[in-house]
Amino acid sequence: CPNEAIFMGPEIYEIDPDRCTECVGHFDTPQCVQVCPVNCIPVRPDRVESHEQLLEKYRRLTLAKAPTS
Repeated sequence: CPNEAIFMGPEIYEIDPDRCTECVGHFDTPQCVQVCPVNCIPVRPDRVESHEQLLEKYRRLTLAKAPTS
C-alpha cells in the first residue's frame, strides 16, 4: 500500500480508512484489490468517497510525508 493504510489487526489485516485513497494518485486501480488472493477487501457503504475526496486525501498525505527544506 503506497499510503501505508494496511496493518495487522488483532486477527486479520485491516485497512485504515483515514489513510486509504484507493490508490488514487498512485495507481489506476487499488493495489490491495489487485493482489488480494481471496477477494476479501470489503466495501463499506458508510465510507464511500468521491474521486475528488480521495485525491484531496492523497494530496494531504503526500504533503505530510514530503521533506521540508
